[in-house]
Amino acid sequence: KWYHVPFLEEHRRVLESRLQPVVRDITDSRARTRDEFESLYRKMVSCALLKSGLGSPTDISVVREATAALQSVFPQTELGNFLQLNKVDKEKQLRELTQIMTGIRLFNRNAGKGGQGIDDLPAILSEAIPATKQNLDVELQRTTQLVFKYTAIIEKAASVVGYRDEIPVEFIKQAQINCRQHEVFLRILMNDVVISAEKVALYERGFQDKMQFLKETVQSKTAVPTAQVYPLFVDLSVLWLGFQDEMVLLSVLSNILANLDPFTNIHREKMTDDVLEPLLTNVIIRTDQERVAESMKAKDRIDRTSYKKLEWHYPETTKDFEHLPFEYKGFCSFSAAASDRLLLPSN
Repeated sequence: KWYHVPFLEEHRRVLESRLQPVVRDITDSRARTRDEFESLYRKMVSCALLKSGLGSPTDISVVREATAALQSVFPQTELGNFLQLNKVDKEKQLRELTQIMTGIRLFNRNAGKGGQGIDDLPAILSEAIPATKQNLDVELQRTTQLVFKYTAIIEKAASVVGYRDEIPVEFIKQAQINCRQHEVFLRILMNDVVISAEKVALYERGFQDKMQFLKETVQSKTAVPTAQVYPLFVDLSVLWLGFQDEMVLLSVLSNILANLDPFTNIHREKMTDDVLEPLLTNVIIRTDQERVAESMKAKDRIDRTSYKKLEWHYPETTKDFEHLPFEYKGFCSFSAAASDRLLLPSN
């Protein structure tokens, strides 16, 4: 499964490794003169921008805005105390300052007083997720239609005398297996997109609630204790990181979908409509849903009394039946064995 925490952790590890020289340049600084202090401060601003991903450190307007945000919580006069810290504590303070600065910039952007270089990630995701889902839907429908056609041809070859000699049965079986593999993978991607949509909705509600609470906290008082407001800025930063994570994952899923395309070209090139249509003459093409529905009658069910040592679960009486970890990805083991690798959905 592609949608998981280890992947994001690896992504962040790569980013951190790329930023390590920048961080090291700050933590190893031995600034003494005014020019050296100003240079160190500029490096801290650039580092915070790179860590947050909110704008380019080469954009003057972005740097100016980020510098103002950092100065409001960490004026340049604090650099002396910063240099007295050990390396670990310096890195920790850099992370904390980055989060607070990010939260301040997001807060100002929401108030219409800044936000240079900050993309509207919720809006981008609200368009990108449905678009990705639609692309997956189209590819899934195309793939399943091929599966249904291949399956119908294979079944006819097994039941009609002489028909088997007219078609490349082995090639059709391999094509059916390949399409089933593609279908399974597409469904995994689709599930990841659905989860992503749920996460984005959750982040969006949390972000709006936190932003409103922060506004009320700031507006209700002339002076707000830093211990009260800084954690709120950090919360905004963490929620925004969630949006950034979903952007990364969505990009990966889209790339995977695009990279799968060459592996399905063989079906479009060799199994064209001109090739398939003659093989499907007088053949009933059934969907997986139709097959399952046909075998749901009481007479088709397993007789439990014949298998007393086994436990049986049915869709209508088992909670979260579709989420159970079925063997063979839910395909019928009997059909695979009895019909020489024919992959049909089980029930």
